[in-house]
Amino acid sequence: MTGTGGHVADRTAALIRHLTTRGLTVAVAESLTGGLLAAELIRPAGASAVVVGGVVAYATAAKESVLGVESALLAQNGAVHPRVAEQMAAGARRVLSVGGREADIGISTTGVAGPDPQDGREPGTVFLGLSMGNGSRSIGLSLAGDRDTIRRDTVTAAIDYLIAITGAEMGES
Repeated sequence: MTGTGGHVADRTAALIRHLTTRGLTVAVAESLTGGLLAAELIRPAGASAVVVGGVVAYATAAKESVLGVESALLAQNGAVHPRVAEQMAAGARRVLSVGGREADIGISTTGVAGPDPQDGREPGTVFLGLSMGNGSRSIGLSLAGDRDTIRRDTVTAAIDYLIAITGAEMGES
């Protein structure tokens, strides 16, 4: 994601170095970003020590069948919801287990890239899910722009969220 002058690329490389030093692994579940987040996370050299994999669950049914998002939650709220993001992140950790060990961190993206609303949510409505240890949380974003801009900005926000939550800093090795 070098479209922002290398800002995201530099931050992603610092994040990967930090997670490698700490021995932490990441699993990704994506909807609206369609693999862009996983692609950005594996871009830096050495990412294979950190990123175990990614799941693109674009269809609502895949969120349930692959990632284990509760069907009642999806039926009641649709796919663009903070709890859906949380369950996607937890599901990624689980389905991308390696050697019986879940990934340390699960990160997910779900939202509306546009141009039309979805499930009563306007374009630019995005939720990032995070799962670590025994807990999950989410943050909501309200992004502007066309479909591609919203997707790219979601990736940038997810990288920044991972940096904030793990304590990674720019320039850290």
